[in-house]
Amino acid sequence: MGLFSKLKTAFKKDDKSLNTYEKGLFKTRKSFVNKLSDLSKEYKQINENYFEELEELLINADIGVNTVMNFMDKLQKRVSKEKITDPSMLTEIIVDELFIIYVNDEVLSNKINYNETGPTVILFVGVNGVGKTTTIAKLASKFKKEGKKVLLVAADTFRAGAVEQLVTWGEKIGCDTVKDETTTDPASVVYQGLEKAKKDKYDMVLIDTAGRLQNKVNLMKELEKINNVASKIIPSSPHETFLVIDATTGQNGISQANSFKEITNLTGIVLTKLDGTAKGGIVLAIKDEVGVPVRYIGLGEKQEDLMDFDIEKYIYGLFKDMM
Repeated sequence: MGLFSKLKTAFKKDDKSLNTYEKGLFKTRKSFVNKLSDLSKEYKQINENYFEELEELLINADIGVNTVMNFMDKLQKRVSKEKITDPSMLTEIIVDELFIIYVNDEVLSNKINYNETGPTVILFVGVNGVGKTTTIAKLASKFKKEGKKVLLVAADTFRAGAVEQLVTWGEKIGCDTVKDETTTDPASVVYQGLEKAKKDKYDMVLIDTAGRLQNKVNLMKELEKINNVASKIIPSSPHETFLVIDATTGQNGISQANSFKEITNLTGIVLTKLDGTAKGGIVLAIKDEVGVPVRYIGLGEKQEDLMDFDIEKYIYGLFKDMM
């Protein structure tokens, strides 16, 4: 059974997270799927013009030029091999192939790499304005609801207001925040935070960092210093390094991901504001072109709208109207 057939029967309609995916991907679905449906009606037979229009449609959904070219190559080979001539028969194959792009024979897991012998440390990186501090707060709230003791560390010492913003969020969700207004050295703040986390037996430590990507050399040194300090105090930390990207920035987000990947070891992407764009295909482009999995997606303003990323629910959210 292909993924398309499986998804039609896999999910219960009262699944709250599925409903969030459906609502959050509304703009992309209406833009992408409606055009795909129109394309199938426009052509009686699959031909070169059909493939050209499909290619343009996929690129406009921000799936990424390289990803789309590889996808089109596989699709055309499959159409030729299976002797498919009717465009309406392609929907299932398109769904299956998009799924394969993301999974790519890997066993994907969204589970946090928890530290079993002490606090689990998660480092957050990302340029200013992507929603990094809000994302940290939403994840802190999520971990707190799971019964974990959470500490926030305000190590973005360069952006005006960043420290106070994190402190305010901490107060709102009931988490302690470590800050030090006497220093601009983020590694020093991280040192204080991790010492407190060990001493007071915190389960999770979420560290906010500066995102001055325009000065990559300084940022690389800064992150290297933070990583060194972290691993000395809590061996093997940071256990995760998440890059926060604003989905509405499209291909610029891919550039950011590639740049951060050059300067630090990313373990996952948090994609914010996915509900605010019709170009939700960026999820597939990030995984294919950057090689880092999307771990969480933002599908709304509420705390609970930051969801664990689920590729099957994502594909369902995109193609629901055709199922």
